[in-house]
Amino acid sequence: MSKNAIQQTTAALLPSVCRVFRGNEETVKMLLAALFAGGHVLLEDVPGTGKTVLAKTLAKSAGLPYSRIQCTPDLMPSDITGSSVWLPQEQKFDYRAGPVLSSLVLVDELNRATPRTQSALLEAMAEAQVSVDGVIHTIDKPFFVIATENPVESEGTFPLPEAQKDRFMLTLSVGYPDAENEAAIITAQRASVHPVETVEAVVSKEDILACQEEAAAIHVDEAVLQYLLDLVAATRKDDRLQCGVSPRGSIALYKAAQAWAAIEGRNFVTPEDVKLLALPAFRKRLILTPESTLKGFSAEHIIQELLISVPIPSFKAHV
Repeated sequence: MSKNAIQQTTAALLPSVCRVFRGNEETVKMLLAALFAGGHVLLEDVPGTGKTVLAKTLAKSAGLPYSRIQCTPDLMPSDITGSSVWLPQEQKFDYRAGPVLSSLVLVDELNRATPRTQSALLEAMAEAQVSVDGVIHTIDKPFFVIATENPVESEGTFPLPEAQKDRFMLTLSVGYPDAENEAAIITAQRASVHPVETVEAVVSKEDILACQEEAAAIHVDEAVLQYLLDLVAATRKDDRLQCGVSPRGSIALYKAAQAWAAIEGRNFVTPEDVKLLALPAFRKRLILTPESTLKGFSAEHIIQELLISVPIPSFKAHV
């Protein structure tokens, strides 16, 4: 199979990002899958693992208009969406766009913003628009939100509302680098300029849009779709869960699997694609019962059990 738009773009982006972010390459590929699928990503891990560096490096490598929102408890919704400013000389209000009206938005430490401010992202992430003073402002495509969160620190943080978590296509964990990559990270600190500052765009906005169009056309066999639906149904029937995966979660896994298949050089989705992406797609969408929490269950543990219990179907590859 000749290289398609997604393969060409991935071949350019992956080495550019991994030259600076010395971590798990599969995490970077999943981040690209979410970008190509038109979704958003929550990067969740302990401090110092390179979440912000990963997001910033991808933004610069992709050559997209980029903005960063540093979340703090005093951040206001208008600091995200923008606001109308009165112009005395012209006797009218003028809308000043907020940082969310960009192509790639890094929302750093999302859980440090109050729930009211977090909710300012909901409309933008779901509908690619913001409403200010009754006027709708559309966000140009592509629009990709990468939010970071530290799950182990509770002081000065606010839990993400379920509606907010459901807006993320995938939740990824960066993890610790291996010894070789950590040595490279330490060595890079001796340079006069941080490696992320040397990153240049290797693809364009048009390339990303072409990838999104291509990902949406990847074939999904009926048997593979039924497998996805069986996994979703299993989360809704599990007694340990108060709330299973929503239809938005089903769509997220479907689109992410299409993009992942294209990155892997296929024009069809396999059950293994669905199985691989089920954990990052579902982990933030499950609500455990209080009894399950007390017994020490976790969303990750339950998803892994369901992936074992739901049979993988046979299917006919699409050529």
